[in-house]
Amino acid sequence: MVALAAEDGSSWVYRVYAPRGALRGDLFWAAFHCHDEARRPRASDAFDSARIWWLVTGPDPARQGV
Repeated sequence: MVALAAEDGSSWVYRVYAPRGALRGDLFWAAFHCHDEARRPRASDAFDSARIWWLVTGPDPARQGV
């Protein structure tokens, strides 16, 4: 999950599907580009302003050789 701070003080949260080894910067940019495609208050493009956390929903098939 990636939360982006918006200029109006709100926070937009996006679910980004990625392998557990994905770089935090890649997660940020995926969420930012989703946000930019819609008409919403402008989100900050500063990486340091984003909150990023993992939702674990089960085993990662990539790590099990599937």
